[in-house]
Order: sequence, then C-alpha cells, then structure tokens
Amino acid sequence: MTSNMNNIVIDAIVTRREDHTDEIAVFDLAAADGSALPAFEAGAHIDVVLAQDLIRQYSLSNAPGSAGYRLGILNDPNSRGGSKRIHASLQEGARVQISAPRNHFPLEMGAEHSLLIGGGIGITPMIAMAYALKAAGKSFELHYCSRSEAKAAFLNELKGEFGDRLVLHFDDAGDASRLDPKALCQAAQAGSHLYVCGPSGFMDWVIAQAKAAGMPDKQVHFEYFNAEVDISGAAFEVYAQASDITVQVGANESIAMALKAAGVRVQMSCEEGVCGTCLCDVIEGTPEHRDLFLTDDEKADNDQIALCCSRAKSARLVLDI
Repeated sequence: MTSNMNNIVIDAIVTRREDHTDEIAVFDLAAADGSALPAFEAGAHIDVVLAQDLIRQYSLSNAPGSAGYRLGILNDPNSRGGSKRIHASLQEGARVQISAPRNHFPLEMGAEHSLLIGGGIGITPMIAMAYALKAAGKSFELHYCSRSEAKAAFLNELKGEFGDRLVLHFDDAGDASRLDPKALCQAAQAGSHLYVCGPSGFMDWVIAQAKAAGMPDKQVHFEYFNAEVDISGAAFEVYAQASDITVQVGANESIAMALKAAGVRVQMSCEEGVCGTCLCDVIEGTPEHRDLFLTDDEKADNDQIALCCSRAKSARLVLDI
C-alpha cells in the first residue's frame, strides 16, 4: 500500500469472480499483502486503475464492516474501455491497483424512512445502504429496477437478506411491476429521504418525479455513473497559476485537454463530470459549470471547477493547478 500526495494506492487481488448475468460480473477484492483494507461507509466507491489514463469508479456493494471490497460491474456495450477490460482481464487471482474508498453519496442515518432505488447496475451502492440501514434498525425500502429477472444480479442475496423490504420492478413483467417514484414519495412519511443510482436518464426521471411529489431537494440524493458531456462553447483563456502556464481553450476543447497538451498534469477519471477527480480551485474568473458532481450550492460559490467538462463565463480563468 503506497501513498502519493494523499492519494492512497492499494495493490489488490481478485479473490473471487462470479458472473451473475450475461452482462454483470461480481468481484471480491482483498489487499494483495493480506493486510486489512480501509473501512468504508455505505455509498462509498473506489477507483480501479486499469492503466495510467484509464481509471474508473465503482461502488462498493458489500455490507460496511465486512472484510474486503465487492464490486458489481456491467460490461457496458457503450464502454470507453474500462468495463470491457475488467470483464476480459480480471479473473480470480488477478492483481489490480485500487484507491481507498471515497464517499460522495452518504446515507442520512437520522432519516425517518429511506427509499433506496437502484436502476440496473445502480443497485450496487443501494445494497450497501440497505445493509447499513438494516444493521441500524432503520426503516427503509429497496427498489430494484431491471429489464428482466435474467438481467438482475444479486437477486438471491437480496431476497434472503431484505425480505419484504425488497421490491422488484422488471420491465418485462408489465405495468403492474413498474416503478412509480412520484407515488412512492407521496406515500412516504414526512422526513423520508430518497436515494437513486442508475443510468442517467432513469435517474433524471426519478429525481424529477420526487421533486414533483414535493420532496425537498435536500432529501433527494443521487450519484451518476456517467453522463453526456457537451464541452463546446466560446474560446477562453486559462492561466494555471501553480504551473505558470497560460493556455487557450478552444471552442470544442475541454480545459483538461488544453492543459494536458501544454504539459500540465491533470488527474482525471470519468471524463464525464460525475466523479469529481478533476476538480480544481478557481482563483479568478467565473466558471460555467457543466458537471453533475457539485451541488447547486457548491456551483454557486464558483470556487471549484470540473476540468473535464466545464467552461468559463468570463474571458479568463485563473486556476490553482
């Protein structure tokens, strides 16, 4: 286990791989040297380092407090290389570098009731949340949406662990099986919190339905796995103060692209504005935020910017990089 600039890198080994469906594989990881892995809380994720410029985030799906880390990974047909490489190369006994857990999707343990909604592979952080809530004796429902039972991973475990708190929604089971987020939120007691993860379109719909039901923004929690990125816009100048380098960011170029071309090291992972890896402090200028990571309040502060996708409202930005 090594540390560089406060970023912990862990040499891990795949202790078990199970292919739950024709698209989803589940991987158990342990430290390669046999030491204990850092503890994590429900909602946490880790980075999986596949190459210097190929780093992907995956949610931890096992119960907080259990040994090791468990990942459920979809072999995404629209993969930019990450999930395809993992499915092809990570067999039992394989070595891989990972980060320590980070949590941008924490549970509010004081909530009166929790609605956990996972769409497809978005069920993974919800499983860890359900374990945490169950262990704490909290009220919750776990809703799992999938195209069909054959496409749903973890089913036997979820049925055995969560019983009637688990509600399954399969697209091929007809209208009676379909999720109705608005009705769920309207029926939920005051003080309930909603958590959702899954494909971006599914999440947008659930979040909109929750807000239409009157659920306050602070009680709606979400984590995007990916997003469509639009980096186009008018050209502007960026001064990287720590590197003492000035670059012009073109009309169809990201800040990260321009900085990397000038030799500035930019740490990136998702490249879609959802993970926060490339966040940088803004010293001067006004960002045009296009990420899905910062909250509305954080965006209003205009003191951070996601270099992979956001642009500038001002003609010049001064960044601490």
